Amino acid sequence: MTATPETIPVIDLAQLAGGDPAAASAAARAFGAALETIGFAVVVGHGVPEPVIAAAYDSAKAFFALPLADKLAYVIPDQAKIRGYLPVGIESVALTLDKDQPADLCEALVFRTLTREAERPPETWAPNLWPEKPPHLRERIDAYCRAVYGFAHRLYRVTALALDLPEDYFAAAFADPQFTLRLVNYPDQETPPLPNQLRYGAHHDYGGLTILRQDSAPGGLEISGRDGVWRDVPVIPGSFVINVGDLMSRWTNGRWRSTLHRVVNPPRELTGSTQRLSMVLFTTPNEATEIACLPTCADAAHPPRFEPVRAGDYVLAKIAKSMELGAA
Repeated sequence: MTATPETIPVIDLAQLAGGDPAAASAAARAFGAALETIGFAVVVGHGVPEPVIAAAYDSAKAFFALPLADKLAYVIPDQAKIRGYLPVGIESVALTLDKDQPADLCEALVFRTLTREAERPPETWAPNLWPEKPPHLRERIDAYCRAVYGFAHRLYRVTALALDLPEDYFAAAFADPQFTLRLVNYPDQETPPLPNQLRYGAHHDYGGLTILRQDSAPGGLEISGRDGVWRDVPVIPGSFVINVGDLMSRWTNGRWRSTLHRVVNPPRELTGSTQRLSMVLFTTPNEATEIACLPTCADAAHPPRFEPVRAGDYVLAKIAKSMELGAA
C-alpha cells in the first residue's frame, strides 16, 4: 500500500511468517514506506495473543482506579522518572520542544526492561517498582512485556529488511535493550483543561520504534502531517500502532520520520466516561549504543546529517526535560 500524508496504512505482518520471500519483502517495503512518508503505521498479524493484551490492560485499569495515596507509594524521587508511578501534573512533554505548555492531563505507571530483573544483580541497576495491588498485576504485565518484546525483535528484523540491511543487523544493539513500558491513564476531565492544556502535548518520541496499544475512548492520538494538519490515528481492532522515535530517525539520516503527535482532549459536550488507557512500549537500543547514520542511508548526495549520539544519554536528557515542571 502506498502511504500518503492523509493515509496511515494498515500493514499485515503475518506475511513475514508465511515462508513466502516475495510476500515478506512486500510487507517490509510497505512498512518502510509508511515510516518514511508518515512516520506511523498500524500493524496487524503481529502474533501477540489478545488474551495477554486484555489481561494486562485490565490490570493497568485496576491500578489506576486505586486511591491516589496508594499509587503515590510508587513514585521515585529522581527528576527523570524512568520507573514507578507518575501522577498527574508533573510532566509536560511539550517542554522537550521548548514549548511553554501546562502539565499533561495523564498519569502513568512505568516499567523498565524486565529481562534485567532475571539476568542482572539488583545492585547493578535500579529495579522496577511493582505495586502490590491489584492482584496478578505483576504476572500479567510480565507476560505482556515478554510477548511484545518478542514482537519488537521481529519488528527490527523487518526494519533491517526495509532498510536493505542484513536481517540481523540490529541484533547487537537490542541484545540488552532499554525497553520501557508506560501504562498511561487519561482520566475523565471533570473540570475544563487550562488554555493549551492537552492529555499529552505535541512531541516527538525519543528512542527507536514505539509500539502502542490504544483503546477507542474519545480524545485520542493525532499526528501532524507534512502540511501541518492534525489527523486522527485510526483504532483498528487487534492492532498496534508503530511510530518512529528520534534515535531511529537519526539512525536513518532523517529518512524515517519522527513525526509530531499528541493526545487531544475529549469534547466537553460528551456524557459518560471518557477515560482512556494506552500501553506504550518504547524500544530503545542498549544505553551504550552509538546512534550514527546507517550505511544504507547515506551517499554522496545525502551525507550524514546528525552527529552520533549515545542512546542512553539522549533519551535520559529528553525525559528529564519533560519533567521540569515537577522539579520546579
